[in-house]
Amino acid sequence: MMELHQLTVRHAGGTYPILIGRGLLADASAFDSLAPGGAAVIVTNATVAPLYAKSLRQALAPRYVRVEVIELPDGEQHKTLATLETVLGALLAGQHDRKCTLFALGGGVVGDIAGFAAACYMRGIAFVQVPTTLLAQTDSSVGGKTAVNHALGKNMIGAFHQPLRVVIDLDTLETLPSREYVAGIAEVIKYGAANDAAFFDWLEANLDPLLVRQPDALAWAIRRSCEIKAGIVERDERESGERALLNFGHTTGHAIEAGAGYGTWLHGEAVACGMAVAAELSVELGRLEAAASVRLRALLKRAGLPVRPPPMPVEQYLALMARDKKSEGGSLHFVLLAGLGRSFVQRVDPAAVSAALAASAAF
Repeated sequence: MMELHQLTVRHAGGTYPILIGRGLLADASAFDSLAPGGAAVIVTNATVAPLYAKSLRQALAPRYVRVEVIELPDGEQHKTLATLETVLGALLAGQHDRKCTLFALGGGVVGDIAGFAAACYMRGIAFVQVPTTLLAQTDSSVGGKTAVNHALGKNMIGAFHQPLRVVIDLDTLETLPSREYVAGIAEVIKYGAANDAAFFDWLEANLDPLLVRQPDALAWAIRRSCEIKAGIVERDERESGERALLNFGHTTGHAIEAGAGYGTWLHGEAVACGMAVAAELSVELGRLEAAASVRLRALLKRAGLPVRPPPMPVEQYLALMARDKKSEGGSLHFVLLAGLGRSFVQRVDPAAVSAALAASAAF
């Protein structure tokens, strides 16, 4: 049995643990500090449910008077208000009260929808993150951001609602399709590029074992990613400052997702491309050495991630970027690099963004 790693996230309302290990999904002890009683409702999707819902249901059964499952369709295109309403409707139909606890079993879409539903239902009920994708395990399950998409912008409708705990079972990654797994590596690379130069160096040296899902490399990559995010969330829970740095690559990435149609590009693929664009923009603004941008692109390419933005009119890119949550008064704000592991937010002229997009088209 692999060693169990436990981290603690501190926030305004208290603390919660992140558990990282193998076999946790079917281990009742991973949930043993949760208050017994009430109902447990597992929110999952049609892909994950046949694989893991039964195990989680059995692990929860000793603690709850009943355990139910809400199964959603799979895919980013279903991260909508309509799907949120499906979850809320099922909770109402089941006559669930404030003692109900939601368990988000799946990737980032499931986690965001279940968390948002927990924030809304009866003005807030408890929920637990049980992420089953690399992207969710390293990023979206930690920090309490919940949201759904809108045709005019990604993650623009949501709430901050912290989970009771995050249970990361590495065994769930064994069934994750290769494309989804590689997309998750993009978020891991993000932490090194924007927040930790030593971690970036480690990723350059250990990408090959990480790509073949070597357990020790995988456990360390997830743990370090969670440590970085937890530290930033503790200092800036509501994204009033430093937490914005976690969105490196996301301004262009979100524009790609919205412009191409949600689900066409995976989130991690779009973020990878966005990081390459942001690094190039940093170089053009004189804030980053070209060699650092080249290193970042090379690592992304080695991972099998895209670095060239899809063809789309620059006016469309700029319009979508203007809806980014970091933008203020219509001005574009980008997370840029001053070096690998050193990021900052800066207002950027649209002409500079256009030039960076044009340069990136040749990557």
